Amino acid sequence: MSEKSELLQQLRIDRERPSATPRHHDVLVGGLVGALVLVALLVAGWWFFIAGKAVAVEVAIAVAPSAEAGPAAVLQATGYVVARRQATVSAQITGTLTEVLIEEGERVEEGQVLARLEDTAQQAALAQAKAGLAAAEAQLAQFQAELAQSRRDLARAEDLVARKLVSAQSVELARTRVATQQAQLATQRSQVGVARAAVQGAQVQLDYCTVRAPFAGVVIAKAAQVGEIVSPLSAGGGFTRTGVGTIVDMESLEIEVDVNESYIHRVSRQQPTEAVLDAYPDWSIPGHVIAIIPTADRSKATVKVRVALDRKDQRIVPDMGVRVSFLEEAAPAAADAAPSRGVLVPAAAIAARGGDQVVFVLDGERVRAHVVTPGQARGDLREVDGLAAGTRVVRAVPPELADGARVKVRQ
Repeated sequence: MSEKSELLQQLRIDRERPSATPRHHDVLVGGLVGALVLVALLVAGWWFFIAGKAVAVEVAIAVAPSAEAGPAAVLQATGYVVARRQATVSAQITGTLTEVLIEEGERVEEGQVLARLEDTAQQAALAQAKAGLAAAEAQLAQFQAELAQSRRDLARAEDLVARKLVSAQSVELARTRVATQQAQLATQRSQVGVARAAVQGAQVQLDYCTVRAPFAGVVIAKAAQVGEIVSPLSAGGGFTRTGVGTIVDMESLEIEVDVNESYIHRVSRQQPTEAVLDAYPDWSIPGHVIAIIPTADRSKATVKVRVALDRKDQRIVPDMGVRVSFLEEAAPAAADAAPSRGVLVPAAAIAARGGDQVVFVLDGERVRAHVVTPGQARGDLREVDGLAAGTRVVRAVPPELADGARVKVRQ
């Protein structure tokens, strides 16, 4: 029995004896707890400063495509509204302005008087030319009367010679007088022509003192005032104006865009287009391609394209910025064609996240990233699948927006 008791005593665990390495164990436990607390603080800080901060966004509604959405855009380019007929009107002579009859924004008709110059010298020159013409015509009348008298004298001399009452020499003298006066009459007729041309030249110089509109249009700039000197040349430095005003034919407005030469093969003559002015982003203007300018800009690697506006409006003015969508030709729809199963969202609503194309859908105060497959472009919209019509999506995705982020909708 005593041996068994000793054996049991040896197998018993002494719970009161301290561990061999108590200090090392406490250090490990303390370090683990500290790391967990640090991670918790970092997560809480990220949540408070980033995840908890609401991102301001604009919202768009996904719409179902329809036949009215029009043909898809194969290319987009930016450009400006330009006028094919625009002129800075000036006088053809140098002179001082006595009247300026235009103001900016005023519409003028072809031939309408825009301004007048000081014309005292031109009026005097015209009067002098008219007086010279009158004198030449009076002298012409005198020569005509003298020639008529000489012809009558010749007829009488010939009659007297026939009756042998005078010598033949008198007849020869009469004939010479008639021939001389005929030459003088012809010379005087030429002088009358010269005098008339002088009158016309003086009248032209006088007309140059009146500045008229070369075509109908709208005045976009008034460049001179009464009392200033205008000249078709730039002589006189800053004291001489070279123009009275600038006129634009609003019916000649069109669009010029620069298309990257890598995509110019997508553009053709008479191709339908849709233009959106930067000043009126919700207004689409139909048009078509007029011409592709057969030269490229080496510095920008672009080709200039002229686009006609099929709808004119007074809101369209020169030098406005515009975005042009070149549309594909509308193909006739088949009777059994399957309807589109996607929806249309703004092109800016599609963002790249982790190698995927995603759209951020509103879910209460947060957004959820939905992976989509972009399809055809229709103006500013893109066709995507995986969404239902009426879904609220972020219109322009900020770079910092992530899945699950809090958002605040801008009104």
